[in-house]
Amino acid sequence: MPASADRRTLYAAGFLRATANGLIGVVAGIYLARLGYSPAAFGTVLAAGVAGTAVSAAVVTFWGDRVGRRRGLIVLAFASAAGGAVIAAASDLALLAVAAFFGMMNSLGKERAAAAALEQAILPDTVEDAGRTRVFAWYNVTQDIGHGLGAALAAAPQLLRMAGLADQVGSLRAAVALYAVLWVAAAALYTRLSPAAEVRHAEERLVVSAPSRRILWRLSALFALDSFAGGFLGSALFAYFFYAQFGVGEGAIAALFVGARVMNAASHLGAAWLAQRIGLVNTMVFTHTPSSLLLLTIPFTDSFALAAVLFLLREGLSEMDVPTRQSYLMAVVRPEERTFAGGATNLARMAARAVAPALAGGAIQAIGLWTPLVASAAMKIAYDWMLFVAFRKVKPPEERLPTIES
Repeated sequence: MPASADRRTLYAAGFLRATANGLIGVVAGIYLARLGYSPAAFGTVLAAGVAGTAVSAAVVTFWGDRVGRRRGLIVLAFASAAGGAVIAAASDLALLAVAAFFGMMNSLGKERAAAAALEQAILPDTVEDAGRTRVFAWYNVTQDIGHGLGAALAAAPQLLRMAGLADQVGSLRAAVALYAVLWVAAAALYTRLSPAAEVRHAEERLVVSAPSRRILWRLSALFALDSFAGGFLGSALFAYFFYAQFGVGEGAIAALFVGARVMNAASHLGAAWLAQRIGLVNTMVFTHTPSSLLLLTIPFTDSFALAAVLFLLREGLSEMDVPTRQSYLMAVVRPEERTFAGGATNLARMAARAVAPALAGGAIQAIGLWTPLVASAAMKIAYDWMLFVAFRKVKPPEERLPTIES
């Protein structure tokens, strides 16, 4: 059956894509430093990669369906592979920056931009409405596993050096080359997508309906607020908080973050189960608010052990809104608007998140170490209840249709 085959293809390709991004998110900065560049210099390469990701997301938003979803995914994957291959071989800073931009190298470790927007637009058509959230939950779980595997693969350069098979730079070049190979494998999988993955009448200019425009404006603004708040809690900032507040080492923090990824994966599956019982919007709000309240307590603990428990509990709730948000967005717009909807909301999230870390760093310096956590929690709670007020009556199809008793 083409629909289920397309779904399996997207799961597998998304897993490879997440593995590649998890790997490059760990090794990119170390690799560029080993090439002899200062943080200020190699920061331009990392910034170029993020900029390329943003530009590609904009292109997909407005022209993705006209190019073709299958073709777009293949082009994005091969471009990323080519960029990775050049980065693995080059040493010149300007060439590295150009390759990072056109290869859309994402050093953030996770990626929900151009390729993700296309994948999320295809997935709803592979399942009935009642199963859509479950499909998005498994989609996110496969990527959680991929991100974790990618981070684990970042240990490969050290293993190569211990075995005497490569020097410092050579071992890191091998890791970047593996990143490129993973993208080639993803591209090969995308070629297997059926014609059912495409939207009908894509050659026509997309006209977003007035109801969808109103929904997208409000959702984009709300998702931007949530993403801005999340930018105060990037992995690097959270890791620094535990280090500075409790004096724990990198090993303990790394183990804590592995546990967090496990909790995230479990929460994605739990979200699908809960959404069937209380609805998508309720699941988003009634799990996200407790996670923010847990976040508020972390700065006021007096031991790392207690803070770690609260952090893991928070991680078990904080991402239950991810598959439910994706499912809800795809449900409340027309099928031909899904690529645009996914791209537009992702752009809003990326733009808002980009400015938050610098503000968080300034807040730590000016006020205190606890400031980003408290500010983020407050903004996320505000987001939750603004979302509830605005969308509690906007139901997806599976929640509008009454159950017919036979």
